[in-house]
Amino acid sequence: MPVLDDYQIKAVEMLKTGAILCGDTGSGKSMTALAYFHEKVCKGQTNPWKDRLIFKKLYIITTARKRDTHEWEDELIRFLLVEGTVIDSWNNIKKYADVKDAFFIFDEQRVVGYGAWSKTFIKIAKQNDWILLTATPGDTWSDYIPVFIANGFYRNKTEFCQEHCVYNKFTNFTKIERYINTGRLILYRSKILIDMDYVKSTTQNHMFITCGYDKTKYDRVVKDRWNIYEDCPIENASQLCYLMRKVVNSDKRRLIALEKILEQKSKLIIFYNFDYELEMLREFAKDIDILCQEWNGHKHELVPQGDRWIYLVQYASGSEAWNCIETDAMVFYSQNYSYKTMKQSAGRIDRRNTPYKNLYYYHLVSKSSIDNGIRNTLNKKKDFNESKFFAKLSREKNLAYNREKG
Repeated sequence: MPVLDDYQIKAVEMLKTGAILCGDTGSGKSMTALAYFHEKVCKGQTNPWKDRLIFKKLYIITTARKRDTHEWEDELIRFLLVEGTVIDSWNNIKKYADVKDAFFIFDEQRVVGYGAWSKTFIKIAKQNDWILLTATPGDTWSDYIPVFIANGFYRNKTEFCQEHCVYNKFTNFTKIERYINTGRLILYRSKILIDMDYVKSTTQNHMFITCGYDKTKYDRVVKDRWNIYEDCPIENASQLCYLMRKVVNSDKRRLIALEKILEQKSKLIIFYNFDYELEMLREFAKDIDILCQEWNGHKHELVPQGDRWIYLVQYASGSEAWNCIETDAMVFYSQNYSYKTMKQSAGRIDRRNTPYKNLYYYHLVSKSSIDNGIRNTLNKKKDFNESKFFAKLSREKNLAYNREKG
């Protein structure tokens, strides 16, 4: 069995079926989960499948990327558990809805909310032993509903809501105003949440680099509510925010800033949001003649090898479940709306086995209202909300109009 750190050994002893193993990115949750399965379920037997010393089959439900890059197999080999283990993505979780009397490891949990994946998870959990791994546990009590139901604390979502939710009566949609009887919720959470006491040996250094943007174009979008790319009125808040971001993010001064970073760091992971950013970055790579590979909805290429490269990663496709210890630097070409996504993305190079002590994160931002709004929200560890931002812009616009009219 591989050698574990003290905090991992402690977590193995505390784990039980129905628990959430919570550890920061790079803390070794996968290794800890397999150690628990090997020691507690397999009773520490070597090659238990061959010797038929266990009766529970192992299923690992993870991200599509982690399945396709065989990262779990690298860990399983250390425990001689490759043979007989099923590894699949959350997209295919329904295939295993009728499995019984097995052991499931749910990796990079996707059971927030009460959608199709969560309902299938609950069905599987009631028929099998399981643990769940995450770096970012629920932000609100509602996020814990599926796990609480799976543990038998509540029969269903309706019972949870009746016991704990007070709704806002003045909205046209269902909105939880506050939670009641939270002492009971805290007790339930403490029963299942296992925190890994992981003390990082790395230091994250975040640098915000201010880039210019075309204020004339930006004002045309914001003040006139005009789509400058299709020459038509802007229809809604979502389109307004998208166009504001496009004006800012597509400014070539960001590429100038990126080139300066490359003078200091020759190997860079670059996170981006939109396809127009990808096209700009591709052209940039050609112009400076640097090795460039991608992970996004279009291409699934691995991290480049060599002394000088850039790796273009779309937040939606590659913010979690992979790692890179070949570089100490990352660029956020544009900000993502989600605090959790930004945190997960930063964790791709912040690993237990990285040879670097200092890690460098370069955030390319502007002084525009949209970038400031997103950055201020993320600083509060919250997700950016377009509707709230749009409402704020509208109020400011009305106040400016009223001042002009006296």
